[in-house]
Amino acid sequence: MPDASVSAVADALDYLCLAQLYLRDNPLLARPLTSADVKRRPAGHWGVCPPVNRMLAALGPLQAVVPDGYELHVLHGAGHAGPSALAHAYLTGWLGHVQPDLRQGAVGLHELVIGFPRPDIGGEITPMIPGHLHSGGQLGPALAIGQGTVLDAPHRLTVVLIGDGECETGTTAASWLAVRALHGTGEHGTVLPVVLLNGMRMGGASMLSTLTRAELTTYFTGLGHLPVYGDGRDIPQLRQALAEALTAAQPLGTRGPSSVLVLTLDKGHGAPTAFVGTPAVHKTPLRDPAGVPAEFDVLAEWLSSYRPGQLLTSSGGPRPHLLPVLPRPRPESDVLPAPRGCIAASAQIADHAVGRPFARVIPEVLRARAEHGPFRVFSPDELASNRIDLTDEHGHPVPWAVEVLNEELCHAWAQGYTETGRHALVATYEAFTPITLSLVQQQLKHRAVRRHAGLAPLPSLVYLLTSLGWHNTFTHQNPSLPTALLAGGDPTLHVLTPADPARTAAALTFALRKLDRCMLVIAGKHTAVHHPLATLDEELRHGIAIWPHFSHTGADEPDLILTSAGDLPAEALTTLAQRIRAERPSLRLRYIHVHDLTVLAEEGIHPFALAPGAFARHFGTRAPIILATSGHPADIHALLGHRHPGSRLTLLGYRDPGRPVSQDGLRRLCGLDDASLWQLAETLTDASEEMPAP
Repeated sequence: MPDASVSAVADALDYLCLAQLYLRDNPLLARPLTSADVKRRPAGHWGVCPPVNRMLAALGPLQAVVPDGYELHVLHGAGHAGPSALAHAYLTGWLGHVQPDLRQGAVGLHELVIGFPRPDIGGEITPMIPGHLHSGGQLGPALAIGQGTVLDAPHRLTVVLIGDGECETGTTAASWLAVRALHGTGEHGTVLPVVLLNGMRMGGASMLSTLTRAELTTYFTGLGHLPVYGDGRDIPQLRQALAEALTAAQPLGTRGPSSVLVLTLDKGHGAPTAFVGTPAVHKTPLRDPAGVPAEFDVLAEWLSSYRPGQLLTSSGGPRPHLLPVLPRPRPESDVLPAPRGCIAASAQIADHAVGRPFARVIPEVLRARAEHGPFRVFSPDELASNRIDLTDEHGHPVPWAVEVLNEELCHAWAQGYTETGRHALVATYEAFTPITLSLVQQQLKHRAVRRHAGLAPLPSLVYLLTSLGWHNTFTHQNPSLPTALLAGGDPTLHVLTPADPARTAAALTFALRKLDRCMLVIAGKHTAVHHPLATLDEELRHGIAIWPHFSHTGADEPDLILTSAGDLPAEALTTLAQRIRAERPSLRLRYIHVHDLTVLAEEGIHPFALAPGAFARHFGTRAPIILATSGHPADIHALLGHRHPGSRLTLLGYRDPGRPVSQDGLRRLCGLDDASLWQLAETLTDASEEMPAP
């Protein structure tokens, strides 16, 4: 009975996928099919659905008996299996819980089929489809994200479905080996990778399919995994292989081999013979069955071959013999609440850090956070280089900090960890973060969909970018991650540019306490200059503050406005301010520090942007402005938009020197050395004195 039920579920999933792709009416073939029942422009992907459907069906009996307190997640590497995920969520009843118009029944089935691809859900896997995890639109990180989901979660099994084309990506290839970096880092759950060996990537034969069985076994065993082979054409054999793979699966980080299930099934299995195993079956092999009679005849035969009336009732629900192997709905993972008192805690941390170096205060912040619930630090082999010592009293790394020389893996592990409700930090060189740009962008898109669906907020995505280009060699200079993310306009983005180590400690504490944000904390590890903390609360709360110890009071419009964003700019401009106060005491000066770049955004573009009145109070209407940033000046130009001060504003920041130069040479090139800044200030103030008042 179970094998027959599993086979029936696989057939039902296949049929519902095909119906979503091609039908606009008559979803159960209750009457003879006509061309009017067929979509004029079928859209979606069929090729990956058959192996995914067999895997979902084979997992069904296991999911149906998962005990309370234990979690079994299915994580899809290929988002193209959207029809499968929707069909599965419909059959289990999960879909109707979040989309009432898609409840099991004649109306819900009709909406599921004719509405595909729905604009509010999409044709691929999204967070709006319950019961399925997905890594976003990036190809490659699914296995590493799955590993991140089970860290510190011994009650969790994550089954990761990986296309054989996806195995060609560098991130997937590194993930097999990277589990060795997790040895001895705590008690973890289990990941079962399932490679869908269908022989094809989108445009041709996959590299894995060119290996013999012996070569494939050698490949996986050499990486420390035990391959188990399942035949997608033989449901009893596949179930047996799944049971064997689960028996041989080891908790993540356990020394010794753990299993990988290799599911073999030709791409597009079940499609008309001429298309199976060809690139044409990747999407919809029959392109115009509504308009081409020969294609219509093939489609009608293909659909009827599943005998949908034996799988689904006339009211659109699964037949009784499917029910024993369909999993019951389960609650989503708990999301930890955000710690309260974010501003107060951050200010307290800063007070304790006054006068102390980066290398002392930042490890203390991270250790303090690790004492308050699940927390992980991931770094691409650069914690020591970044002066973040997280070793214990014996010099051994603390178990909650993991280093592996791969930026994509660090991000993917953090993504899996935070997407299951825990807090994490990625700490790395500023120059290397652009490697993970696409992964960050895809996670932000993924989270935007979650917010739109009204799902619970998750811990923030937090990056600490240090080893800034100002102190590095030419090849290690690239402040491009914030540039790209600011251009994307994500409303949850903060780009924090603290002025000194105490403020960095406060910014990091702030970032690690927030939910559903993307927080970039940009801070040099060499910073030695400290500034008064009188305005810290304002900087944390509003992202910007006028520093009174360098500013003249009682003047509606100063003669010069100095604005820093970052620690090196603050060091350079406060040195300039001190000299101006000493040598030109009559010059009315205003000093501003920008703690969060997003406050400079044009109103209406970003939710944290300064209101027009606040912007005018800070930057006036006539005074020349020198604004120095540690990143690209173009970031500031783009943020300011229509309220750009125009010729009043002189922007200074990183410029690519085009060749190796000394640190002092780079500052001179960028106009941030003492002599250049003094000359600029004199030129601007002399010119402003000659201008008539309005």
